[in-house]
Amino acid sequence: MELQLTEVTKSFRDVNAVDHVSGTLRSGVYGLLGVNGAGKTTLMRILCTLIRPAAGKITWDGQDIFAMGGEYRRLLGYLPQDFGYYPDFTVQDYLYYISSIKGLRTVTAKRRTDMLLEQVGLSQVRNKKMMKLSGGMKRRAGIAQAMLNDPRILILDEPTAGLDPKERIRFRNLLSELARDRIVLLSTHIVSDVEYIAGEIMLMKDGRIVLSGTPEELSDAMPETVWNCMVAPNRVGAFLRDYKVANVRNLKGSVQLRIVSAEAPTPDAVADIPTLEDVFLYHFGEKAGEEDVSL
Repeated sequence: MELQLTEVTKSFRDVNAVDHVSGTLRSGVYGLLGVNGAGKTTLMRILCTLIRPAAGKITWDGQDIFAMGGEYRRLLGYLPQDFGYYPDFTVQDYLYYISSIKGLRTVTAKRRTDMLLEQVGLSQVRNKKMMKLSGGMKRRAGIAQAMLNDPRILILDEPTAGLDPKERIRFRNLLSELARDRIVLLSTHIVSDVEYIAGEIMLMKDGRIVLSGTPEELSDAMPETVWNCMVAPNRVGAFLRDYKVANVRNLKGSVQLRIVSAEAPTPDAVADIPTLEDVFLYHFGEKAGEEDVSL
C-alpha cells in the first residue's frame, strides 16, 4: 500500500497553489500542516482526482491514479471542509443515501451504517435530522460517510474546524482508531490536531512541502532557540513587534514571553525545549494566526 507523489504542481493564474510536491505515503496518519492559503485543499482535491495537476504524477502501488479512474476512487474516503447534506435527512438516511451513491449493496450499507454509527458515537441520534446536530456531531457524521466504503485512503480537509476542545480530542482519538491498515491524510492549521496522532507531519508553505518528519524530528531540527523571559508590561508591545512571540502570560507585575529567536531576547532569558508550535511559528511567523482564503 503506497501512494506516491512526484513533482506534483498546480497553478491558478499567477499563484502556485501546489509547487513541485513529492512524497510517499504508506499506512498511518499523516498531518498536512500549514496556514490557510498554503495550498493544502488544492493538494487534497488533486489526490481525490477532483482536479488534475498541471505537472507531475501520482501513483497508487505503481499505477497512475487518473488512469485508474473509478478503481482508484473506490479506494478513497473524503471529508471536505464543507461537506453537503440534505438537512431534513436523518443521520441514518444520510448514510444510506451516500451508500447508494458509492454503489454499496443494501445489506452492506445497513451493516456498515450500523457499525460506523456506533464507532463515531452517533447511534443514539441515528433518527435525528442532520440540521439538528451540533457541529461536532456533523463532523462525526462526515467521518462516517467517508468510511462507508472501508477506504484504503482517508482524506480529511480541516476536519476539526469550528469544534470545541472536547470534540477535537474525541475526533483525534477516533482518527487514531481509524488509521489501522490505511492511509489517513489530515490537513489543518491547528498544531494540536496532528501533534499527538500523526506519525509524520508535512509542513506546507506557499504550495511547497518545506519540512517533513515526526513531531520530534521537526522539533529537533529547529534552527533557532526558544527562550522564556520576563518583561515589564509596558515593553510587551515592542517585543511583539521585534520578535516571534509564541506565548504571552500575564503574571503579577510582569509578563512572561515565549520567544523564538537566534539570540537571547533579554540578558536573563532561559532557553527551553522547542515544541511543534514553536516550529510552526518559526516557519510562518505572524501569519500563523491569520485567517486567509484557502486555495
